[in-house]
Amino acid sequence: MTDSFERTAGGAILLDGNRLRDEIVAQIRDDLEGLGSPNVCLATVLVGGDKPSRIYVRMKQRKAEEAGMRSRHVEIPETASQADVEAAVQELVDDPDVHGILVQLPLPDGFDPEPVLALIPPEKDVDGLTERSMGRLIRGLPGHVPCTPLGVMRLMERYGVETAGKRAVVVGRSTLVGLPQLLLLGRKGVDATVTLAHSRTPDMIEVCREADILVAAAGQARMITADHVKPGAAVLDVGVSRSEAGIVGDVDFDAVQAVAGAITPMPGGTGPMTIGCLLENTVAAARMLGAIPASA
Repeated sequence: MTDSFERTAGGAILLDGNRLRDEIVAQIRDDLEGLGSPNVCLATVLVGGDKPSRIYVRMKQRKAEEAGMRSRHVEIPETASQADVEAAVQELVDDPDVHGILVQLPLPDGFDPEPVLALIPPEKDVDGLTERSMGRLIRGLPGHVPCTPLGVMRLMERYGVETAGKRAVVVGRSTLVGLPQLLLLGRKGVDATVTLAHSRTPDMIEVCREADILVAAAGQARMITADHVKPGAAVLDVGVSRSEAGIVGDVDFDAVQAVAGAITPMPGGTGPMTIGCLLENTVAAARMLGAIPASA
């Protein structure tokens, strides 16, 4: 890690996701303008009226538009049927002017997300969460990588966090973050040695303290304390819990920033990068589908 970045009060490098996301948005905008502003379309699907989901979808739409893309939104009431949701997604799949499709999760109670996600072909699965996309990731085949774990990797790259030969611990084993994060950290070219920890891991503090890179993705508010962190480690907080005081991460930021060598804020760390990587994936999808020249 270099010494040219903003630091916390405790001296840790601040892994600023807002800043890097905005750099990505600006770069995409410049690239698309250089190609004559081709029609690149990201479609979002929101089922029900969950307020945080609505805010997050709107943020994705706004950043897509800032990047020079076209944003299309489909909103489906919670009173709709499973068949209605699947029909709406299928319409986007069949539309050649739509390059990326994102179904905002979780769906309300009573809806099964699996048959909905299964409709999205790998080329348009810009969230990287379908069975086929995950299979491509495991096999090392071309495809879209899940946005949140990809955002973690992009943050480490941007801020000079070394991975080769390092020990990494991922806390949390969800298919959304934990499992793909494990694969990305251990893949050839990254070359970390990765341990997956979870709620049944014995001696959790000792396991986490072995990590040069600690990714917290368990969804348990402030579970990672200073005792869990090896001095100088990079700590990336992915977990999100909502409290009366607002959004809280898995990491006790105030305590850990005095021990870590680098740390993400919450909010403002991995969340913005999820959006930045979603937009990168959408550009890649447009390239796969022929809307952008393959060499661009």
